Amino acid sequence: MHDLSYFRANFDRIAGRLATRSNPPDLDQFRELDQRRRAAISEAEQLQARVNARSAQIGALRQAGGDATSMQDEVRALKTEIAGLGEQRKAADEKLQSLLAGIPNVPHESVPVGRSEADNVEVRRWGTPRAFDFAPKAHWDLGKDLGILDLERAAKITGARFALYWDLGARLERALINFMLDVHTREHGYTEVLPPFMVNSKSLFGTGQLPKFQEDLFKCEGLDFWLIPTAEVPVTNIYRDETLEAAALPIGLCAYTPCFRSEAGSYGRDVRGIIRVHQFQKVELVKFTSPETSYDELEKLTADAERILQRLGLPYRTVALCTSDLGFSAAKTYDIEVWLPGLNGYKEISSCSNFESFQARRAGIRYRSGKKSEFVHTLNGSGLAVGRTWVAIVENYQQQDGSVVVPEALRPYLNAEVIRPR
Repeated sequence: MHDLSYFRANFDRIAGRLATRSNPPDLDQFRELDQRRRAAISEAEQLQARVNARSAQIGALRQAGGDATSMQDEVRALKTEIAGLGEQRKAADEKLQSLLAGIPNVPHESVPVGRSEADNVEVRRWGTPRAFDFAPKAHWDLGKDLGILDLERAAKITGARFALYWDLGARLERALINFMLDVHTREHGYTEVLPPFMVNSKSLFGTGQLPKFQEDLFKCEGLDFWLIPTAEVPVTNIYRDETLEAAALPIGLCAYTPCFRSEAGSYGRDVRGIIRVHQFQKVELVKFTSPETSYDELEKLTADAERILQRLGLPYRTVALCTSDLGFSAAKTYDIEVWLPGLNGYKEISSCSNFESFQARRAGIRYRSGKKSEFVHTLNGSGLAVGRTWVAIVENYQQQDGSVVVPEALRPYLNAEVIRPR
């Protein structure tokens, strides 16, 4: 959400930056509404000046014993006209706020301008993709051969693009969740929370999913309950409509949750296996910071997510998204992409974003320093997407005999060194 006064005062600069986004918003309606609003205010002020002048004349005429009836009728008519202009202004304000709710965040000046994801800028790489001396398999074949991933029965239970894990496959998923939470809480300083897995519409509005992305969500029929698309939604809304103390910032929270997405419009993209499914697990990192420190905290949060991949020995690269590839609410985003032999390429496993005050304005999250109160900056990122980490481990650690070596960091959690066919 944008500050209306700031948006109006900096319209040309903001419009120019928003024009670099994919499907840039049409701001002509905003300009037209704002001009109508200003005209209503100006006309109401002029009419009020006439009311004031006539009121003074009426007072003087009465004092002199004259008849002020016609002037009083004029004043009443002017006041009716002023009230009508006030309603016009109120309606324009409401419409402007509604328009602002659908306008994406303004890209930070450091975000590279680009027309598509091809213009994203690689920031760094870690690790070297393994050179196999045999033809590596994709995770959907490995999982089936090992007896740890069952997509056919999942489809029978629910439908396409759901997964059923067996035995060490299920335990690997659980091990990854516990490993990530332990590292983030014990080493990176986050506080673990376990939020509800359903939220109301106000929570989804606060983080920017509603109203624009309703088709991507699952809603409980007849109730104001939605299945969460990411832990970002409930965790960010923990402090909705609250004012935090400046001394408490930055606040870092992490949470494990399942995530539910309809993936509308993604038919044919990554639908084989478990890269893009309707339900998956994720460990999310969320920060609440002051405006002055938010970009330093974005670098730290991104590094925290990267360290999970380093501890697991998984090659990855980090890219800065260009303006046209940014999410609706983000001012700046780093995507961390893990190497997947089954795809012979890098695939996103975490998006780490600074939303600045965009979400905080929608959710009413402020902080107080002395007598001054202003909106916090919010940040989040996956630390990591568990299913895709599962895929990366199975594919990168596969052996010629069909087994999968368990990364050393996970062996205490899994109590196994190798996953062999059942």
